[in-house]
Amino acid sequence: MSYDEGLAERVRGVLQDLHGVTEKRMFGGMAFMIRGHMAVGIVKDELMVRVGPEAYDRLVGKPHARQMDFTGRPMKGFLFVEPSGLEEDQALAHWAGHGIEYALSLPPKTGLEERPRKRKTTRAKTRKPWPGT
Repeated sequence: MSYDEGLAERVRGVLQDLHGVTEKRMFGGMAFMIRGHMAVGIVKDELMVRVGPEAYDRLVGKPHARQMDFTGRPMKGFLFVEPSGLEEDQALAHWAGHGIEYALSLPPKTGLEERPRKRKTTRAKTRKPWPGT
């Protein structure tokens, strides 16, 4: 799945003055992390915003916003904002601001770079001989 690179550039512009911003491929798109926490992301041409559970009910009913149902199940605390709600730079900054605010309210994740990734190990299965052998 791809994502709107033009929207990604606009999001980078909104986030350019913040420290601790990283990008990570996630949800089939691009996620922008602040101090290790996802703040906003792009899936196809929609902005994904992590607003947290407290702001979710207030924001999900706003124009252009809807619940994030990426897996078929709603994810409370996350919203999708449709492209028509992001045409103006001020609107993009407004929605991204909710994600930034929530990410900055969380304690920074530490040791992300030092933590080794777990590898899946496969064990050789002992097969029973075929009944005819």
